[in-house]
Amino acid sequence: MKRISILLAGSAAICSPAMAQEAPPNDAAVQTMPAPVASSSSTHVENDREIVITAPFVRDLDILAGKSVISGDQLTRDIRPQIGDTLVSQPGVSATSFGPGASRPVLRGFQGERVRVLTDGLGSLDVSNTSADHAVTIDPLTAERIEILRGPAVLLFGSQAIGGAVNVIDRRIPRVVPEHGYHVDAIGTYGSAADERSVGAGVDAALSSQIVVHVDGSYRKTDDLRIGGYQLSPELRSDLLHLAEHQAEDGHADEAAESTALANRRGRLPNSGTETYTLGAGVALINDGGSLGFSVGYYDTKYGVAERPEIADPHGHGHDHDDGHDHGDDHGGGHDHDAVTIGMKQFRADMRGEVNTYGSFIDKIRFRAGFADYDHTEFEGGEVGTVFNSQAFEGRLELVQADRNGWRGVTGFQGFTRDFSAVGEEAFVAPNVTDQYGFFTLQEFNFGKLGLEAAARYEHTNVRGTNVRLGLDDDAPVATISRQFDAFSGALGVSYAVAPEVKIGINGSRAVRAPSGEELFSNGSHVATQAYEVGNPDFRKEKSWGAEVYARGVAGPLTFQLSGYATWFDDYIYEGETDLERNGLPVFQYRQSGARYYGVEGEVTAKLLRRGSFELDGNVVADYVRATLNNGGGPVPRIPPLRVLAGLSARSGPIGGRVEVEHVTPQNRIAAFETPTDDFTLVNASLSWKPFGTESETTLILSANNIFDVDARRHASFTKDFVPLAGRDIRVAARISF
Repeated sequence: MKRISILLAGSAAICSPAMAQEAPPNDAAVQTMPAPVASSSSTHVENDREIVITAPFVRDLDILAGKSVISGDQLTRDIRPQIGDTLVSQPGVSATSFGPGASRPVLRGFQGERVRVLTDGLGSLDVSNTSADHAVTIDPLTAERIEILRGPAVLLFGSQAIGGAVNVIDRRIPRVVPEHGYHVDAIGTYGSAADERSVGAGVDAALSSQIVVHVDGSYRKTDDLRIGGYQLSPELRSDLLHLAEHQAEDGHADEAAESTALANRRGRLPNSGTETYTLGAGVALINDGGSLGFSVGYYDTKYGVAERPEIADPHGHGHDHDDGHDHGDDHGGGHDHDAVTIGMKQFRADMRGEVNTYGSFIDKIRFRAGFADYDHTEFEGGEVGTVFNSQAFEGRLELVQADRNGWRGVTGFQGFTRDFSAVGEEAFVAPNVTDQYGFFTLQEFNFGKLGLEAAARYEHTNVRGTNVRLGLDDDAPVATISRQFDAFSGALGVSYAVAPEVKIGINGSRAVRAPSGEELFSNGSHVATQAYEVGNPDFRKEKSWGAEVYARGVAGPLTFQLSGYATWFDDYIYEGETDLERNGLPVFQYRQSGARYYGVEGEVTAKLLRRGSFELDGNVVADYVRATLNNGGGPVPRIPPLRVLAGLSARSGPIGGRVEVEHVTPQNRIAAFETPTDDFTLVNASLSWKPFGTESETTLILSANNIFDVDARRHASFTKDFVPLAGRDIRVAARISF
């Protein structure tokens, strides 16, 4: 069978779960099956079966060489309060890990504006891309599965997805009529490290042979996180202990004791507790002609923001580490202000429709739309500090072509608008409105072992900022600034089946991204990064060339997916340190420069032993990224180091178990304002039991994470010097489905 695919597409819409509407919502929806070449996307293979992406044009898309799906037992075992920390065992994935209440995925070293977080194919419509301390308004407790897409052609999800996309699938808008008239999913977890208690449930009920209603909800509460060592990194502890010596020599015994106590703080991460609940409901009409559904959802969370210690040198000049330097007037080792907490709410409404035309050229018409009203308030003690508000809408229309002798495709339109404002002392971004629309097309031709795929996108973006301050002084003039950008992006891939279940390929892409409102209009103190951030309203479009080579498939007892990639940027947007200081904080200026990213990632799973009902599998995950600014600019900041994870999984009937070891190497290749990060090794283990048989979705899992209680910090995190990862965490999880 000959396969040449020309896949001209560039929108989030094309490969989005809007295309997953056909997939049923249960195990049938996730399609558990022997791993085919076109979908060797599993992360941990259990029970000799593999979870694969079901969305058409995603599942078999060679141009999207990096694919992973988390579902079933693995999702139950790995689930955490935020989506970033839920995904960190996947190849090429790290997390911002700002704290237990806020963690966004980092894909191939990219974060923020270069990674899209989606729910059922549409953006999360929050402001988590604005700052690392802002939570993602998607609760993993309500997720059915999570898809991770990386690679040079993830521009299919929009120009903001050059680093990749994370897509969370839920049942809020039903996709099928339940076989027995109803379907129930429930999950409950307990984690010892933060005394985490959580529960989530969803129910689908058929009101008739064509109408299905859905309700869901979740609740989670955690206390302050228990950590495996000192709260502060060795560098911060050394500075504080040095300061304490000078304070004692100067006769400031109380201040010396305070600095020493802060340096030696361990056991718990203060002000890191969280409380979150969600509610949702949906209804859908489903028949042979297609489907039409609506849903509403509410997300409410409150979480603490761990305090960054302020360190003053013996001469009274404050300093700090990592992404900024605190500058204070006192000689103490801590802040006098009240603890900061964030209260966040989002109301969301969604619609999804599909019409089966069964035409000779157009087979289906799909529509997906979502609106969200979002606000969050940053409290200092009981006082309101800064209030962020956002109203956003995103929609897409897709015309899906019928398969004509190996030629298939989709063409469509995607639109997005966001009205963002921030009011208060930490309002570091001027109010701004972003309007964006894109046209895309995706085509694919098959000619036997050979495959050719291509993607293209046109995108128009208008960003308008009001009251943009044109200088650092409080009395600097302000202006209304409007910028418009036209961007053309594309990708091309060639693949070849060297064996019935083994494929190799090479992809190339050209991606163009318009700068965001934050990059254009920032001018203020940013508490999350402890820096005074200044944007540039005159920025040009960010442009990049990308290439990737890959091999994936099944060869004997091995299932593998290996990728090597490179991205060359022109006008790469980043924050650089200056020699200026404002409001006691260092000034960081957004700049543009060339940049180069190189990386490798892969996963190999081997069937080690099969004896009767006993199965033993081993797998290895590894990833590495190296990123450099051109013209002597040095390393790009917050790039994760080399990571290797190896595990053994065993199953006998309804009983399963897994042991894994993850080693993360030191990161000493750092930007001028960063501190290095030590290496660490985590050892985890879990046991699972299916009390109603191996085919049942009901599962009980007992797991122990970070068994040896080590001090671990993610280099990709802004707060890694004072927010370590959880210490030893004994977890119990139960998922019930019927």
